[in-house]
Amino acid sequence: MNQTLSSKLPARLELDNISVGYQDHIILRDFSLQVQHGDQVAVVGSNGAGKSTLFKALVGLLPLHSGHIFIHGEPLGHHKDCVAYLPQREEVDWRFPINVSEVVMMGRYARLGWCRRPTKTDQVAVQQALEHLNIPELAQRSIGDLSGGQQQRVFLARALAQEPHILLMDEPFTGVDA
Repeated sequence: MNQTLSSKLPARLELDNISVGYQDHIILRDFSLQVQHGDQVAVVGSNGAGKSTLFKALVGLLPLHSGHIFIHGEPLGHHKDCVAYLPQREEVDWRFPINVSEVVMMGRYARLGWCRRPTKTDQVAVQQALEHLNIPELAQRSIGDLSGGQQQRVFLARALAQEPHILLMDEPFTGVDA
């Protein structure tokens, strides 16, 4: 896309002076950022610097103390399925009784709506995500029975099945072999 056209589009992701944290402890204060269409951004910092806090704010898991987040020019929450989040491994309860295919299908839930069963399109998206990550043979295995690297691939498949415009990955390669 040429620079003239891309500068006319609203930022795909815009953070306007956000402050976010846990209860009264602010982790990020007055932080602003614009990510344009097609940009790829790596958030790098030491442990405790606020990377995970930022991602949780971007998906609405942590409320903002101040500021605004816009996705495609609309306030956070307007879009239900265009942002996918791959959390750190330790944030997941691996004992939950669910199989790989069901975990990946969770990426489709925002598209499904309340009390609707997955369609053929949803099932195809799940199968394609599993194949893309080279794990279709794990589909019926319990998530808790997998290695750390396999679990991470499953959650990446879930994010890909969502077909997001924005993909947030928090330490995505932890436990994944080259």
